[in-house]
Amino acid sequence: MLKPSIALVALVAVAFHPLALARDSQLPPAVLRVMNRVGIPAKNVSIYVRDANTNAVVLEVNDNQPRSPASVIKVLTTYVALDSLGPGYTWKTRAYTTGTLANGVLNGDLFVAGGGDPYMTSEHWWRFVQSLREAGLAKITGDFVIDHSYFAPAEGNRADFDSQPFRSYNVLPDALMVNFQTSRFTLIASEQRGRPLILVNPLPYNLDVQNRVRLTGGKCFTSGITFTTPDPIDNPNTVVVGGVLPASCGSFSIGRAIMTAPDYAYGTFRTLWNQSGGAMDGGMRLETLPANAKPLHEHDSMSLAEVIRLVNKYSNNVMARHLMLTLGAEKYGPPATVERGRDAIRLWLQNRGIAMPGFVIDNGSGLSRAERVTARGLGEMLDMAWHSPFMPEFAASLPLSATDGTLRNRFNSPGMQGRIRLKTGHLDNVSALAGFVNAASGKTYVVVIIVNSPGAQGGSGEAVHAELIRWVFGQ
Repeated sequence: MLKPSIALVALVAVAFHPLALARDSQLPPAVLRVMNRVGIPAKNVSIYVRDANTNAVVLEVNDNQPRSPASVIKVLTTYVALDSLGPGYTWKTRAYTTGTLANGVLNGDLFVAGGGDPYMTSEHWWRFVQSLREAGLAKITGDFVIDHSYFAPAEGNRADFDSQPFRSYNVLPDALMVNFQTSRFTLIASEQRGRPLILVNPLPYNLDVQNRVRLTGGKCFTSGITFTTPDPIDNPNTVVVGGVLPASCGSFSIGRAIMTAPDYAYGTFRTLWNQSGGAMDGGMRLETLPANAKPLHEHDSMSLAEVIRLVNKYSNNVMARHLMLTLGAEKYGPPATVERGRDAIRLWLQNRGIAMPGFVIDNGSGLSRAERVTARGLGEMLDMAWHSPFMPEFAASLPLSATDGTLRNRFNSPGMQGRIRLKTGHLDNVSALAGFVNAASGKTYVVVIIVNSPGAQGGSGEAVHAELIRWVFGQ
């Protein structure tokens, strides 16, 4: 018989530890074994698994605990956009004139008003130029004037997140964003030259590339190439390519985000305009569209259904940020601001009855250390998406196991290929998945797993993901 004091200690132990025990005991044994092996405790993991057909919750572990979701938050941003705007929604980029157009000559300025198109690639920009030429425009005597006031100026700069301002994932939103402000730099090394040849595509008319790369001998490595803008305030259009490159590398290409959004839009327009046979006397300036401007051409973007496919499959940050800003502008009117976009998403969640304790939305892309969601909240949203008329468009936007996007090399066990649609997310100490699993039984499950644990992004988180998805697939 236990002494009273010992019995009291035992009672206290049972009273104060059942939650921790329940968390471990709810986990499938194989998942728990992997977590123990890689050193991720149950308290650092949130899981929500739900049968999409019966709505029965199959597994819930710390499902109401706010977690950093990384890029998994894109499933929320993209579905709110799809549900609010519809799959056929498009963005407009419009050209206007303020002068007279006669015999192919525009005596005045060409205004281009950006509408927030998240995917104005160089190919689409070329079509915009060709459409102006086909409208009879051959020469512009005035300036190329950009009105990008549909979006409020972005706060901060491209180096804020991780001090990598030339990486495309750090590009800031702009109502007239062309090709993600990114050009491909191809360096061609030759032992006969002291420096490699540098080719830039697309090449902005106003870009000054200074080649300071030194060729060296030895085994090939490309990590020695550097990009800098010596005077980013007064001369943002000068890019210095420096560092060292072994001649044995031959040729290699690297994409880098350069210049400001207006300078890049103008520079690439001018290059394409000249290549098409057009002429322009003036330069570039920023100005809001005057009331007397006359419309000349309207360019439609890809549809929203096509855009969210690119956002989710390839985890495009700036496109996701454009979606959130567009939600704000459509709900509350331009100019689009981050806060209006946040309010639009919060209101959508409220109207749909989805509660997320501790919910924090920052920029809607996951490129943030502040954003917080719950596994249950995301799971309820995904279940709603599964039963939505737009389910086919949304489900098709998610990476497909062992097939494409960020899952092209994952979940390739026999029978799994093409049956798992999950958005991935990684940041320092964060690894997450959210989406749908079509199990071997034919049932479909909503699955959310968010790991916030030291080093989770380095492979330990994915090991836990793999075992959980294997378990769900076997249900």
